Amino acid sequence: MSTRSFLVTCVWVSFSAVFVAQSPPIMIRAGTVLDGKGGVLRNAAVVVNGSKIENVGPASGPTTYNFPNLTVLPGMIDTHVHIAWHFGSDGRLSQRRDEPQSEAMGYAVENAYVTLMAGFTTVQSVGSPIDLDLRDAIARGTIPGPRVLTSIGAITNPKMTVDEIRAQVRKLKADGADVIKIFASASIRNGGGQTLSNEQIEAACGEAKAQGLRSMLHVYGADTIKTVIRAGCTAIEHGAYIDDEAMKLAAEHGTYFDPNIFLVTNNYLSNRAHYEGIGNYDDAGFAAMDKSIPVYLAMFKRALAVKNLKIVFGTDAVAGAHGRNVEELIYRVQQGGQDPAAAIVSITSLAAASMNLDREIGTLAPGMTADLIAVDGDPLKDITALRRVVFVMKGGKVYKNLPAAAVAKTNH
Repeated sequence: MSTRSFLVTCVWVSFSAVFVAQSPPIMIRAGTVLDGKGGVLRNAAVVVNGSKIENVGPASGPTTYNFPNLTVLPGMIDTHVHIAWHFGSDGRLSQRRDEPQSEAMGYAVENAYVTLMAGFTTVQSVGSPIDLDLRDAIARGTIPGPRVLTSIGAITNPKMTVDEIRAQVRKLKADGADVIKIFASASIRNGGGQTLSNEQIEAACGEAKAQGLRSMLHVYGADTIKTVIRAGCTAIEHGAYIDDEAMKLAAEHGTYFDPNIFLVTNNYLSNRAHYEGIGNYDDAGFAAMDKSIPVYLAMFKRALAVKNLKIVFGTDAVAGAHGRNVEELIYRVQQGGQDPAAAIVSITSLAAASMNLDREIGTLAPGMTADLIAVDGDPLKDITALRRVVFVMKGGKVYKNLPAAAVAKTNH
């Protein structure tokens, strides 16, 4: 073979390989399409090309997936989970006990899978070093799971100097953290009082910002929350005892508020036998959690009335709660009185914005990453439709595609 013929052959083989590798666009038709920002389209389609959304609008052309009785919306986002927390083979909480890393990773992979199958294509997991390995494995495409952002660990020690806190923030960034988790208060099981000084809070949030990282604060009391807001921290987690002044201050500063009002507490109480006797999971702790339920609900209702307050979706999902994340949103709508449309925005585009990912995920629009789900029913009319996830696509890849009847049988 001549040199010229050889080169022509190589070019043709290379071109053929590229041509074969390019899949045709995917057309997903649906009775209802929610764009994640409050927009609603009827009898519309989402066109996916590779890992990106190419178009959203009137349906035309060959259909790959036809969902005339379903609702398509962006993949759901949980901004606060503990994906590694699990019950071991003895049925007890294993997160705080020694166990082989391989076993711990196995449970984390399992939790990631059930979370993805429940329609959550992105989660922010805060607190465990193993989250880093899980994040990277999922990103490589090795295992199925939601996109994971992680804090790796948390700043908790009130004995640290402000310089030591700043150094820890820098180390967490160097180790690969996506966000800085800071415990400014004790657990609600221990009263929720402030544990870090105002100076320590300011140092932690200030250094996080200097390093280009977001900061999320475990915090309960109104005065501490005001310090957190003024320190420029990104997000308030829990906030059971926040007052109206602090809510308005958060709205003015654009601080995200993630109240976690139902799932985590209900999960602890429902799984008491799995937790009891470990750390502060004792009679007093469970009593405190039980008493917090009406406090959270009343607080949430007040928060809904605060103009421009960014109430984002997060669950604090721990062992026993993974895969049931959406129950938090259902409770917010059914018991808290949140408008379903606003609730859906909170779990899609607003959640993405809180993690600085709103140019990539959380919205169905051209150029966005193709993370989307289909649910049986219309969540604007019946929020429980979000339990009935029929179809899951993440990054243009389909991970779940079931007949609606099959999902309905498991969600009665």
